[in-house]
Amino acid sequence: MTTVAAYAAPSAKAPLERTTIERREPGEFDVLIDIKFAGICHSDIHQAREGWGEAIFPMVPGHEIAGVVAAVGSGVTRFAVGDRVGVGCMVDSCRECENCKAGQEQYCVKGNVPTYNGIGKDGEPTYGGYAQTIVVDENYVVRIPDGLPLDVAAPLLCAGITLYSPLKRFGAGPGKKVAIVGLGGLGHMGVKIAHALGAEVTVLSQSLRKKDDGLKLGADHYYATSDPKTFEELAGTFDLIVSTVSAPLDFGAYLSLLKTEGTLANVGAPEEPISLNLFSLIGGGKTLAGSMIGGIAETQEMLDFCAEHGLGAQIELIRADQINEAYERVLASDVRYRFVIDTATI
Repeated sequence: MTTVAAYAAPSAKAPLERTTIERREPGEFDVLIDIKFAGICHSDIHQAREGWGEAIFPMVPGHEIAGVVAAVGSGVTRFAVGDRVGVGCMVDSCRECENCKAGQEQYCVKGNVPTYNGIGKDGEPTYGGYAQTIVVDENYVVRIPDGLPLDVAAPLLCAGITLYSPLKRFGAGPGKKVAIVGLGGLGHMGVKIAHALGAEVTVLSQSLRKKDDGLKLGADHYYATSDPKTFEELAGTFDLIVSTVSAPLDFGAYLSLLKTEGTLANVGAPEEPISLNLFSLIGGGKTLAGSMIGGIAETQEMLDFCAEHGLGAQIELIRADQINEAYERVLASDVRYRFVIDTATI
């Protein structure tokens, strides 16, 4: 075991503090990564504050990890020392179920092993990217193309793939009208990716406060959902709506914006259940769908796509001692559009 510095939440709702954790020595198929940058995802806050249920403490959050390979096990064939790599929301899965074999490890029937707040196959808690290093099986590591700076690439490991997967799955592309609900850490990547895929992109946000940003990011249109006229004007407009918000929405209202047989895909994860009048689905043959990150192969595909199109996250780089302040600012929607920790400051 190797002792490394990290930032951890000692208990639910407690401020994160500098500490040390133990990382295993690299095994035969493991990659040791010097973490350079770690994004702050809203789900880090949900879990550190037990918003999604009971959690494991102390907790080292962070599943948007970009770094450089420092060592590899004797059996590793995919990576070499010095490679630029990333780790997303999972670090293992059963590898044997139908979903794992189909490249959808995120939907592992037995449950994937999350990068943090999980239990690894060795029975030990997993610790995430708010740390100096991490050791991960090579099958759950992806390559960051040279064209992507590591700091703006880090958020792609969750925010990027979380939007890329449903946009691809539900056919965002030329001739399609796509709406992104919420212009935050997830939503701003949704706008960039949907635009690069060739779709006509609309942002649906509570206010017009970020309209200029949205248009610069690639949106064709921008509407305020706080204005009732928006829902009248845009009724029956979209082939696909992707909701990124983690607050409960009036799903009936948003479903009314879909064309016949359109899809509302949800990637935001509110802590509270929602209610839905099923006639809002039945009446137009509409689909209410969910999506969770992507498999390892699709995550690599997304990184290559983003490098090809010059898509990185819009970030605010912070020191590790600013993490608690950053959490409060995320909750206040005061970030454009992703905080990234410079892990050299841990």
